[in-house]
Amino acid sequence: MPPQSQALESVPADKDGVSTKRGTEVETISAPGVQHGREETAVPTPKDVVTVAQQRNPNGNRSHRGNSVQPRVFVLDKRKKPLDPTSPARARELLKKGRARVHKMMPFTIRLIDRIVADSVVHDHTIGIDPGSRTTGIAVARETRTVDEATGEITTDRQAVSLVELVHRGPQIKKKLQQRAGYRRGRRSRNLRYRAPRFNNRTKPKGWLPPSLQHRVDSTMTWVNRFQHLAPVSKVAYEAVRFDTQKLQNPEITGVEYQLGTLAGFEVREYLLEKFNRTCVYCDATNVPLNIDHVHPRARGGSDRVSNLVTACILCNQAKGKLLVEEFVSDRKRLEHIRKQLKVCLRDAAIVTATRWSLHTALMTTGLYVVASSGGRTKFNRSRLGVPKEHCLDALCVGDVDSVGQWPDHRLTIATTGRGLHQRTQPNKYGFPRSYRTRRKVHYGFITGDFVHAIVPRGKNAGTHVGRAAVRKSGSFDITTTAGTRQGIRYKYVTLIQRGDGFNYSINKLLGRSEVARTNGSAYSSLRVESSTIWRT
Repeated sequence: MPPQSQALESVPADKDGVSTKRGTEVETISAPGVQHGREETAVPTPKDVVTVAQQRNPNGNRSHRGNSVQPRVFVLDKRKKPLDPTSPARARELLKKGRARVHKMMPFTIRLIDRIVADSVVHDHTIGIDPGSRTTGIAVARETRTVDEATGEITTDRQAVSLVELVHRGPQIKKKLQQRAGYRRGRRSRNLRYRAPRFNNRTKPKGWLPPSLQHRVDSTMTWVNRFQHLAPVSKVAYEAVRFDTQKLQNPEITGVEYQLGTLAGFEVREYLLEKFNRTCVYCDATNVPLNIDHVHPRARGGSDRVSNLVTACILCNQAKGKLLVEEFVSDRKRLEHIRKQLKVCLRDAAIVTATRWSLHTALMTTGLYVVASSGGRTKFNRSRLGVPKEHCLDALCVGDVDSVGQWPDHRLTIATTGRGLHQRTQPNKYGFPRSYRTRRKVHYGFITGDFVHAIVPRGKNAGTHVGRAAVRKSGSFDITTTAGTRQGIRYKYVTLIQRGDGFNYSINKLLGRSEVARTNGSAYSSLRVESSTIWRT
């Protein structure tokens, strides 16, 4: 029998008497909470520490493992307690010998039937989080700290176990809330008897966030809690992002300029004339009377915001009328030039800034060692180590890290889908009822969102299909796979793989370090840290 991987157990499982437990090594983390960052306190005694001599090869250079590896498989003991993740080959061997069972498909997890955590060696793992308004990167990694016997310097190496990109559905939530508010407003405005009026506005509690923003915090915390049950996690490092929205518009802004608005010292017309050099933006005409034109016409929902206004000659103004700028300007270069002069949307920056403290508070409730790092530190780590720009790999580089030994060649993309709607009436585009949904969610033992496997023997959908199911009362299901959506598959051909949990899963390939080097060159050594703030409490 081949020896067990040390990431799973210290000796072959056929032998008893192994009693090495997690926590018998020297602890560096004494209590949960945000701790001091690098070089702010005395150097602690690290937990997973080996000497440099143990890490060097006979030539005297540090050993470097390849970074193109397969994602690790999460492992649980027979009491569903997390052990160290193992390799896919080792997981297949355990399943083949009957020593393990498949516990979960996404992310793939096995459960040993003959071992408990007390009889295994486990190592502490770190969850890295890179929050975003649309996508949040999450990385589960094992940290190894190495101490140089000569200098006492401690270096931190991270080996990624799993890389995840969590896709939020904030825009969909906002759209549904606006739709619900419209329905409510319509009911209140009808001339109906006995319709109770809405009384005083409610006061929002302290720390309240709109549901579309709170969703981003909640979905991130959902996966932090799930990974705590899949791996021996002891630390969370997240990027505490805060954007200066005024500096994003004007990088040179300083001092009292923060208190001066866009039109300080100008009227709207004078400001636009100065901004566009008294020239028509559509035909470059000068020394002619200029009008103020709305880039996005007011007749089609445009606003009077200064960023939506340009100067145009009388002929261009009248010719454009209610047309969109894309419909009026045929020259692509001119169209791009006009767009560049308009203000960029700062919605994403505002969302991340608004949710950072709520995420911080939620992470503190986990009882884990929490480290809040800056975006400048993450960018410096990623550039210095030659790591590609991906949300999940940004999460791997969050905080204090000196080297990244390896990362999986694929990432797991998790899209939040929700668990269904309460709305039973399906309206048409005019708002009139078109059809009605059933009261039941379960049909023939399946619900929408289940991860299923279908083998269709004949017909236009003949073949094997694996993906997310959308169920109907008629028994005709739709299955969405990586190749597209297959409609009209009978329920009798469908087998359940994993129950729907409000998320949709897909696997995507990542670039390796060698591919990044060929693309970007090797100019990382000249970079310097612009911002390395570590938040403290």
